[in-house]
Amino acid sequence: MPAIMEQPISGPLAGLMVLEIGHYVAAPFCTRLLADLGAEVTKIEPLSGDPVRKWGEQFEGESLWWSTHGRNKKSVAINLRARGAADLLLALVKRHDVVVENFRPGHLAALGLSDDAMRAANPGLIISHISGYGQDGPYRDRPAFGVIGEAIGGLRYLTNHPPGSYDLPPVRVGVSIGDSLAGLYAAFGIVAALWERDGKGIYAGRTVDVALSEAVLSMMEGMLTDYGKLGKIRQPSGSRIPTAAPSSAYLSADGKWILIAANSDPLFERLARLMGVPDLPQDPRFADNRSRLDNVDALDTIIGKWTRTLSAGELLEQLEAAEIPSTRAYTAADCAADPQFLHRRMVQKVNDPLLGDVLHVGVVPRIPENPGAIRWTGPSVGQHTEEVLTSSGISRDQIDCFRAKGIISC
Repeated sequence: MPAIMEQPISGPLAGLMVLEIGHYVAAPFCTRLLADLGAEVTKIEPLSGDPVRKWGEQFEGESLWWSTHGRNKKSVAINLRARGAADLLLALVKRHDVVVENFRPGHLAALGLSDDAMRAANPGLIISHISGYGQDGPYRDRPAFGVIGEAIGGLRYLTNHPPGSYDLPPVRVGVSIGDSLAGLYAAFGIVAALWERDGKGIYAGRTVDVALSEAVLSMMEGMLTDYGKLGKIRQPSGSRIPTAAPSSAYLSADGKWILIAANSDPLFERLARLMGVPDLPQDPRFADNRSRLDNVDALDTIIGKWTRTLSAGELLEQLEAAEIPSTRAYTAADCAADPQFLHRRMVQKVNDPLLGDVLHVGVVPRIPENPGAIRWTGPSVGQHTEEVLTSSGISRDQIDCFRAKGIISC
């Protein structure tokens, strides 16, 4: 297998220069999306490395998550608190189109890297700030992680079974969804700002201000509208969809959860025939979507009784033949073996110099005419420091001086 690093740069963002001054999840996720589509991303991390390098499963002392989290990026290790570090960063800012950061508001300014200072070095710079609550407002200075954004944005309240069904706390989605949503919005905002700057010929710097809390809130469908007009507070609904039925997870005879979404009248009629109760749609309790929602407990009892008579394989074979949207709840192993994911290269085996062969998720979005690629996996700390500084016009003597002062490692 050829080394990932040997692959040429491709993708619609090839030529875009992005400087990441981020840590943990949100900003690095944003820049990974840009890098996957061809952007040249330089990640600034402390001399000890991004803390995410110590998160999750480890293999021979190396983070498995980092292989994906840091892919397609160049690592430059800089002690941002050291005297002279700000000047070094500003030298890098001059040759970049975009800076992405996710420290608490004011942190970079305190290090000599305010927006004004960076735009003095590069007037057309796009600066994307990702923070818990945004760059202004009464909560501006509060600390926050993705989990806090999920809670204050309304998501954590809804990730639960219906009230009164049990007394455990609301569950986490299972991944850092709040951080990832903020990273997605930041990437979208960056591309929008670049379109205004370059596509419209308005060569001026732009600021993209993304709050974790707002990224989550913006995904909450009609939650605010329902409350504002009706005073109705949307409640947790477990595995069901509160606006359509039937749509839930049902247990098979062999103990597997099968998702069935027969939440339109034609689909429900096909499901009823499949279950051997073709007259069920004529029952007034289930005659239309509103009726089915009002009587969803009774409906799910009927469906669940049927699903428990068949194995997961038998259920899915019959449901697929009837063209009813369905699947089992996938594990990582299921995703890795799925023929659709494999056909579209959404599961790829790549060679990581630190780990050997590993599985990576493919590039999203897919742009067939000019696709992005996994060019290399997450680098070691400071792997590209000397390369990036040299290409930014910093002399060998200066690099040696920075190293001697403990500002960089390479």
